[in-house]
Amino acid sequence: MRMLVLGGGLQGSASAYDLLSMSEASVTIADRRLDRLPAFLEPWEGTRLASLTLDARDEAATRAAMQGHDAVLSALPYYFNLPMARLAVEAGAHFADLGGNTEIVRQQETLDAAARANGVSVIPDVGLAPDMVNILAAEGIRRLERTERVKMYVGGLPRNPVPPLNYQVVYSLEGALDYYTTPSWVLRGGEPTRVDALSELESVTFPEPMHTLEAFHTGGGVSTMPWEFAGRVQAMEYKTLRYPGHAHIMRAIRDLGLLSVDPVDVGGVPVRPRDLFIRLVDPKLRRPGVEDVAVLRVVAEGTAAGRPATATFQLLDDFDREHGISAMMRTTGYSLSITALMQVAGQVGGPGVRPAYRATPYAPYVAELGRRGVKITECRGD
Repeated sequence: MRMLVLGGGLQGSASAYDLLSMSEASVTIADRRLDRLPAFLEPWEGTRLASLTLDARDEAATRAAMQGHDAVLSALPYYFNLPMARLAVEAGAHFADLGGNTEIVRQQETLDAAARANGVSVIPDVGLAPDMVNILAAEGIRRLERTERVKMYVGGLPRNPVPPLNYQVVYSLEGALDYYTTPSWVLRGGEPTRVDALSELESVTFPEPMHTLEAFHTGGGVSTMPWEFAGRVQAMEYKTLRYPGHAHIMRAIRDLGLLSVDPVDVGGVPVRPRDLFIRLVDPKLRRPGVEDVAVLRVVAEGTAAGRPATATFQLLDDFDREHGISAMMRTTGYSLSITALMQVAGQVGGPGVRPAYRATPYAPYVAELGRRGVKITECRGD
């Protein structure tokens, strides 16, 4: 089994580690710059792990790199997802990506006929949110005869927060800022509806060490579920979790125009405010080795056997001190590798383009997470 991981950053490295430690796969990790792989990958270098210098903007080279691989896992920025999916379909390789942009997922769905013709599976929006949270939400809906409301909460947080944002970069600051500026889709009255990011703040209480967190709307995490369940579920929403006070600061930063992608003239030079913001802030929010916690809760409410019922799923995952792998790398990168392994094993319902919440079987997926120490707890109430 040959697997190609595109992107040698945090999530790509975690996916490669998981493939190597939990399967017999041979892995190639490709990136534009591969100065030094993380120490946790060193045991496999020169044996089952190869590295490749590759610029994903070079489509001919990327297509050639994909040839002969059973699956391609994209941990590149979301704007690469459509061309990478298309190239993988052309190369005859299964494909999964970290997603996060629903409009791009819609474009990837147009590859369905080609994917079926080439006998490959394409699963966009894979990771913690979107993906894990959506798989759990879909399972909660299946357990109820009638579902009235689904609420999804996810956060990646430093165990010991540092002001003023009480946040650290756990994947891509650029991606996080997109979520803070892109309207979020929800279901209201059974109809897909857009709401402002960073809005409708609420408090959510978790066990130690998290205690009370704040939750607010962000784009991307709900994936395509509002359209899938329109008319069948009355209310559905996804919210990001942060330490109290974060949303207020980020909303002020956004409303002042500092996250805008429209260039402004600075001494005769066009500058995108967001680019400058990222350049200034990203180094201050990257604290390698600082322990983090991944937090998730999904609550589906409705009826079962004619009585009120709920299905609740929860996750609190910790930093892997032994290997230096963050909780967000474990929950996001491992989810990507588990999906790819299921694609190769034929466990995702056949070829074509499908969202994870339809393609990925709940019980085997949760069992695979459990093998890696990522524990989903659940309860059903009535």
